Amino acid sequence: MKIIRSVDEMTRWARECRGRREKLALVPTMGYFHEGHLSLMRLGGERADRLVVSLFVNPTQFGPGEDLDTYPRDFDRDRQLAEGEGVDVLFAPTPEEIYPDGFQTRVAVSGLTDHLCGADRPGHFAGVTTVVCKLFNIVRPHCAVFGEKDFQQLAVIRRMVRDLNMDVEIIGHPIVRESDGLAMSSRNAYLASEDRESALSLSRAIARARQLVAGGLTDAGLLQEEITTFILSHPVTTIDYVTLVDCRTLEPVSRIDDHTLLALAVRIRDRVRLIDNGMLVES
Repeated sequence: MKIIRSVDEMTRWARECRGRREKLALVPTMGYFHEGHLSLMRLGGERADRLVVSLFVNPTQFGPGEDLDTYPRDFDRDRQLAEGEGVDVLFAPTPEEIYPDGFQTRVAVSGLTDHLCGADRPGHFAGVTTVVCKLFNIVRPHCAVFGEKDFQQLAVIRRMVRDLNMDVEIIGHPIVRESDGLAMSSRNAYLASEDRESALSLSRAIARARQLVAGGLTDAGLLQEEITTFILSHPVTTIDYVTLVDCRTLEPVSRIDDHTLLALAVRIRDRVRLIDNGMLVES
């Protein structure tokens, strides 16, 4: 596995691969790999001849008071895990490589970013789309793989690719969960052992919502109240949002149907922000 830190070197390597008519896949990450990341890598490896994994903790998607400085990092461990998955290149640039002196441009998607994490974290998605746009321009992948745990992020990136006519296929990978149901996240490393049950309130809330819908509940407002009460019944939980949206537009809904997604953002002890989501009518 090759480790590349320079934008110019990454672009040269990608250009050489394309010159040989090799198909490139990209998995963008912020590192601290877990099984969810590794699953994305496996899917990317299946879909292409060459696999690039970017490892970059992107400062522009963190707001004031968020965990940029404390975000978990372990480069040596990440390198070993990526190599074990057959990754061809681990692209690990510095912030100065991605955002050199004088950088003034951003790419922003409106509409889809008005709700959920977009409303809760102003500027977050502009940071995401800007860095992903840059990664696409640097790596020139034929396809890129993203996890569905960040459902809004995936929708926003797909919208950006459509709107800007980017020649890259966006592939979504289903949420990967730990054995007890907790959605895998690098931020799970922040959880104290005694807070595990509270963290599980997210996945259990989705299961509870599906049961209620299967039982005939279609009023989104009533379901939102039920799920909010359920999550807050767990200790040390606070809610950023419990929202029922149309999975195609991310607009809030009043009635539940086949396109309704339950999206959750919950803080544990105010310091660990976890997200999860699930369709309420399973196909």
